[in-house]
Amino acid sequence: MAQLYFYYAAMNAGKSTSMLQSAYNYREQGMHVLVLTAAIDHRYGVGKVTSRIGLQSDALLFQADTDLFDLYQQVAHDGPVHCILVDEAQFLKDKQVRQLTKIVDQLNIPVLCYGLRTDFKGELFPGSQCLLAWADKLIELKTVCFCGRKATMVVRLDADGRPLQAGDQVAIGGNDLYQSMCRSHFAEKMAW
Repeated sequence: MAQLYFYYAAMNAGKSTSMLQSAYNYREQGMHVLVLTAAIDHRYGVGKVTSRIGLQSDALLFQADTDLFDLYQQVAHDGPVHCILVDEAQFLKDKQVRQLTKIVDQLNIPVLCYGLRTDFKGELFPGSQCLLAWADKLIELKTVCFCGRKATMVVRLDADGRPLQAGDQVAIGGNDLYQSMCRSHFAEKMAW
């Protein structure tokens, strides 16, 4: 029986690497995967999922208004889809998570979502919140803080490397803009 998985972590935990490895494993067995990523993040090219260690795959883009069930049906019209992999899942909307559950429950297709749990203020992304509530399996991928403890939070930095405490929830960037930290150092940097 297929399930909906949510692999979540702070930045630099290898979420995209893990997703690309899963895609490779399915393809190596002769299975077709549908790889999706958020249109909002095109740092490594439009329609690409790229890991920091250099792995890459083509992907279809989803926007805030993309109906993922309809998109699946369009792709499946050309041949069977054995698994759906979603990168940057924190950018999914609630209705899109429910569309993914429909694919899992009605069509018996596994869906593996990878994304951040919280933003730079320690607040859940809407897509992540819905996935935490609706996913069958929750898997935390781990990375480390500069102190060596498990990093669970993300701090957004200004151009001078100082932590920001306000701003839009979404600002696309990598190590130039964000740093993963343990909760203790996050609280210290945010002056709580």
